[in-house]
Amino acid sequence: MSTAVLEPSLSLATEGPLYKSICDAVNNCLMMCNCRARCVGVSTVPAYEPGGITGMIGVHGKVSGFVNVNLAERVAIKAVGGLLQENYQSLTAQVVDGVGEITNIIVGGIKSALANTAWAFPHITVPSVIVGSGYRMTYAKGLEFLSVCFEHNDPEAVMFEDRMMQVSVSLLKL
Repeated sequence: MSTAVLEPSLSLATEGPLYKSICDAVNNCLMMCNCRARCVGVSTVPAYEPGGITGMIGVHGKVSGFVNVNLAERVAIKAVGGLLQENYQSLTAQVVDGVGEITNIIVGGIKSALANTAWAFPHITVPSVIVGSGYRMTYAKGLEFLSVCFEHNDPEAVMFEDRMMQVSVSLLKL
């Protein structure tokens, strides 16, 4: 017979600084983009990245890993449009570049907030952007994982998946 054993560990979801740093960084970035979103979920288990465009940045310091910013295409277009004060109707090269910059802003906010914590990472890579859906991210065993899901406040977006933004952090304490 198999049994599940709960081992006491420091969960990323219950440790305030990381969760708070993600929420604050997203809110500050979206304010710069003339957008708003609210947190609608938190998970410590890697999940499918539902949006059509993902910015990814590697981080290194007391921890090593990645931060992914996954957005629905509609959220990406609205957020980049607000950031650049342009009106985009579709996914363009400029929107893709803008998602990289939004990712950079969010990761920079997280980095600043965590500077004096056990989760500090003074080094980050340049952003990479994945365009498309249906891919799966694989995470190495032993990584701590936290995903915070946000719903973009877009009154014209009818479908829930068109309003979604997800920031996922996968870290290994060194």
